[in-house]
Amino acid sequence: MEVRSLKENIGCLYVVATPIGNLEDITYRAVRVLSEVDMILCEDTRQTLKLLNKLEIKKPLKSYHSYNEKRVVDDIIIKLKNGSNLALVSDSGTPCISDPGFVLLSHAINDGIQVIPIPGPSAFLALLSICGFPTSSFQFIGFLPIKKNKRLKILNDLQNFKGIIILYESPYRIIKLLNDLLEIFPNNQVVMGRELTKKFETIYRGTTQELATQKNNIKPKGEFTILINNFT
Repeated sequence: MEVRSLKENIGCLYVVATPIGNLEDITYRAVRVLSEVDMILCEDTRQTLKLLNKLEIKKPLKSYHSYNEKRVVDDIIIKLKNGSNLALVSDSGTPCISDPGFVLLSHAINDGIQVIPIPGPSAFLALLSICGFPTSSFQFIGFLPIKKNKRLKILNDLQNFKGIIILYESPYRIIKLLNDLLEIFPNNQVVMGRELTKKFETIYRGTTQELATQKNNIKPKGEFTILINNFT
């Protein structure tokens, strides 16, 4: 087992990254931790169960998501204080990156519970590594608001940022996002990744204008990661 909490008889909270698509991306350390903790906290127990079945791991699961995190956090903290070692996972990728987890982590840290990162897959880091842009400066935004005026305000505010702007978007709103980017970053170089690490992984490259004119060829399926080069 990993290093225990400095406080005797108090458990540890492990924040465990899981594959964003390709199961081969799971780390040896993540497999070991998931097999050794007392319970796994997950967004969707059905999704996590699929992963655990493939890894031949059997562990109790507890739902922890954006709709119930404030309600269940006290019970989770009690388990940790009573000596249970728990793992927090999201449906895919690294927890707390555009996923639930902040409420639990803030409570655990404030209560002196040791929080241990088990790093691994992340969609935006995967795309950042192959974007071909300078990576000395970037800003992760994640999902923009659904309402157009709020999206445009955030994008307008980002015009003065010199670096790579990182966004996530659902397949249902990707065309709307491209239209928004066309208004504010019309000539910027953009890289978009769809279904990263999965069978139908697709990388789109070009200026915002070029991608917008080809939007009929962009399959609206699977989450998108978008990088906007705003160095110039």
